[in-house]
Amino acid sequence: MKIKVFLLILVSVLYINSITAQKNNKKITITGTVVDVSGNPVGNAIVMIDGKNTSSITDSKGFFKVKVKSDAERIGILTFGSGLIEESISGRTEINLKFGVSATQQKTDQEIEPGDQGVNTGYNYVKQKNVTTQVSKIDGTNKKYASYSSVYEMIQREVSGVRISGTDIIINESKDFFGNVPALLVVDGTYVKDFTSISPNSVESIEVLKGTSAAMYGSRGYGGAVVIKTKLKN
Repeated sequence: MKIKVFLLILVSVLYINSITAQKNNKKITITGTVVDVSGNPVGNAIVMIDGKNTSSITDSKGFFKVKVKSDAERIGILTFGSGLIEESISGRTEINLKFGVSATQQKTDQEIEPGDQGVNTGYNYVKQKNVTTQVSKIDGTNKKYASYSSVYEMIQREVSGVRISGTDIIINESKDFFGNVPALLVVDGTYVKDFTSISPNSVESIEVLKGTSAAMYGSRGYGGAVVIKTKLKN
């Protein structure tokens, strides 16, 4: 009789624990839209949950849809043009976010705290610690790069996962149905076909954006992007 009572209690405890675990693992769907300070939709923005990148990004209308655990606390939106904004989830399933100009979202080079390295994507400054996807940065002002014969040599020697094919830069062997997809090339905010006319001595910085870190460029950034800022156009 005692054994039966013990087994009954054990089964009850296991059942309760199972129900509790299922509740904790249950996911909810959050939808919403993201707009900029002018009310325009923000596309290709990365959706983050509790500081971690998700596979979800906003569409051309700024709409997003993401599944999260029921105990998730904060939702964030990251773009390389406006930085990062976050809001508490607080049980909501519809959350609309709006970017505004504030000191926590945007900083100029003069406002960067010592030791807080940043990434300039060619549009704006974003703190390195807010970049969850891989971005490699080369400081062109370092004298060690003066001996390089070309920008292509700088990039191939200093950045892992990069292959040079003629004047194309292939990042992480990016491919589609037709073959390799070269990275988008940007110099001082302008799209260019190649870097052959750029001298290593004229480079202030190079950022190599891999994977979804180039999402701000839309379909043109499918193969990643290489963004150069020159010393002549500060």
